[in-house]
Amino acid sequence: MKLFDGGRAPNPRRVRVFLAEKGIEVPLVPVDMGTFGHKDAELTQRNPLQRLPILELDDGTVLTESVAICRYFEALHPAPPMFGEGALGSAVVEMWNRRMELHLLMPVAQAFRHIHPAMKEWEVPQIAEWGEANKPKALEFLAFFDRELASREFAAGDAYSIADITAMIAIDFMKPARITLPDGLSNVGRWYSDVKARPSADA
Repeated sequence: MKLFDGGRAPNPRRVRVFLAEKGIEVPLVPVDMGTFGHKDAELTQRNPLQRLPILELDDGTVLTESVAICRYFEALHPAPPMFGEGALGSAVVEMWNRRMELHLLMPVAQAFRHIHPAMKEWEVPQIAEWGEANKPKALEFLAFFDRELASREFAAGDAYSIADITAMIAIDFMKPARITLPDGLSNVGRWYSDVKARPSADA
């Protein structure tokens, strides 16, 4: 088994943080995305969408998409549970992870891809107006998230989950996307300090 990894890019990081929380070690194959290593013939054969991470199992089976990879490891190593417990717990984690993906990580990613000069050759056409339009979407969701966190410790309840991983990485990604975390979001600030203090945050 080996994991083709894309360094500090958000989705590869999601898998590494998840594995660190689980205490699972998987051999990493570093891929230099800055030189478009994820688009070379070897990796394109594994994932024609030319995206990372890519998990290759010992029998040659290939899994892509970060959450799908995490679900695979969750099934193999259910403790600690990162996708919730029971029908309701699992649904709540799924709900919040999707919210984090669609309303936070995606707007931040669109801002980064359409504004940052380093992405000019990646995002064609690069539309600065679209990047700017996504910034307030992310901030609006963070205000909503702040209100939600007034009544609980983590994104989906009282236990750390994949929703927290997605949200933490999205907020980390705000800096290169040139989005400033607003003052006054005290609950988000408390939550962010807590999740960043976990050893897995450095994975």
